[in-house]
Amino acid sequence: MKFTHLAASLVASISLTAVAAQAADITYVSGAVGNAVEDFKTIVAPWEEATGHTVTLVPMPASTTDQFGQYRLWLAAGTSDIDVYQTDVIWAPQLAEHFVDLSEVAADLATEHFPSIIESQTVNGKLVALPIFTDAPALYYRTDLLEKHGADVPTTWEELTETAQMIQDAERAEGNDDLWGFVWQGNAYEGLTCNALEWVKSFGGGQIVEPDGSISINNENAIAAIELAASWPGTISPDGVLAYQEEEARGVWQTGNAVFMRNWPYAYSLGNGDDSAVKGLFGVTTLPTGGGNDTSAATLGGWNVAVSRYSENQEAAISLAMYLAGAEAQKTRTLLASNLPTIVSLYDDADIASEQPIIPQWKDVFLQAVPRPSAPTKTAYNEVSSLFWSAVHDTLSGNGSAAENLEILEADLQDVMGDGWE
Repeated sequence: MKFTHLAASLVASISLTAVAAQAADITYVSGAVGNAVEDFKTIVAPWEEATGHTVTLVPMPASTTDQFGQYRLWLAAGTSDIDVYQTDVIWAPQLAEHFVDLSEVAADLATEHFPSIIESQTVNGKLVALPIFTDAPALYYRTDLLEKHGADVPTTWEELTETAQMIQDAERAEGNDDLWGFVWQGNAYEGLTCNALEWVKSFGGGQIVEPDGSISINNENAIAAIELAASWPGTISPDGVLAYQEEEARGVWQTGNAVFMRNWPYAYSLGNGDDSAVKGLFGVTTLPTGGGNDTSAATLGGWNVAVSRYSENQEAAISLAMYLAGAEAQKTRTLLASNLPTIVSLYDDADIASEQPIIPQWKDVFLQAVPRPSAPTKTAYNEVSSLFWSAVHDTLSGNGSAAENLEILEADLQDVMGDGWE
C-alpha cells in the first residue's frame, strides 16, 4: 500500500525526516472486538514504514465501561506509559483535560470529517480527539429464514417480536433446537444503555436526559418500550442475553443460531467471513420503530484517537493520530472491517462501494443516529448511564416493573442533577 495521505495531511511542524531521526515506540491503547487487533497491525504498517516509528498496541477488554475505568486510572495518575488513547465518542467531555489540543495542527484535516463528529470531540474550543470511524447499529436478519417462512423484514419492535417468535417456533418444531429469535446486548454495561436508548427513543420516550438538561425518562412511552423488551429474555432471546455484550451476541448469530441480531457494523464483514455459518445469508436494515411511531433510533457510536498530555513522544503520537484519522487509514479500516468512515468523501469511494457495498446502505442507518446524553450531563455522564442501565437491567431481570424502576431512576437522576452535572 502506498503511504500517501500522511505527507499531504501533516503540517510543517511535524517533519517526517525529523521524526524518523528519533524513532519512537508509540504505545496505543484500544478496545478489542472481532479482528480489531489484527486489523490494526495492517492499518498502522504504512505509517511505521514511512516514519521509522513503531506502535505497540495494548488491547483492552471489549467492555467500554471497563475501558473507561482503566483510562481514568491511567490519566489521573499522569502516566506517560500510554501515548495515544482510542476513545469512545461520549468520553470527550470527561477526559478532555488530559489530552493535547489538536485544533491547530489538525485544522485542515478536521474539515474532511462530518462536522457533527468533530463538534462532539471539541470541548471548550479544544479539539481533544480526532475521529477514526463512526458507528451506528443496525438490525441484522436472516434472509433465508424469512424467505422460508414467508415473513417480511419487520419495521416495528412489535413486528420483530412476533416474527422472531414465529420463525423460532417453526424451526424448533423441525428440530432446530438451538435457534433463537433475537440476540442483542443485555449485560449491565454501556452497551445496554445504547440498546435501551434505542427502544425508548423509537417509542417516543425521549433521550433519558434532554439537550437542555431536563430529565425525561419517566414517561409512559419509555415504560412501554422497556416492558416490551422485558418480554424477550426466555422467549425469543435466551435467558443468558442478560449477560451478553457485542461478541456474545455475534457468536450466537455467526454460528447460525439467531434470526435477528442488533449489532454494530464490524459484525457485517465477520458474518460474511469464510468461517461464518451465515455467510451470504443475511441482510441489514435500520432498527425498528416502536409504539405506533415512525422513528427509528440508532445510538451514535464511534471511536477517536487522543494524544495524552503526559506522553513523552508527543510529536510522533500526534503524527500517528493524524494518520489514523486520515483518508488512507480510514479507507483501509473500512475495507478490512466494514467500519463506517467519518470522512465524507469516502462514502463515494469506488473501491469501498465495490468491496464493501454495505457502507452506502449504512449511511441511512447513520442518518437515524441519536446521541447519548453525554453533552448535557458532562462529567456526570458515566453515573447517569450506570443508573439508567441498572434500572433497565433490573426490569429485564424481573426485579420490579419498568414503571417502578423508572420512577426510582428519575429520583436518582434528580439527585445527580443537584450536583450541577459538573
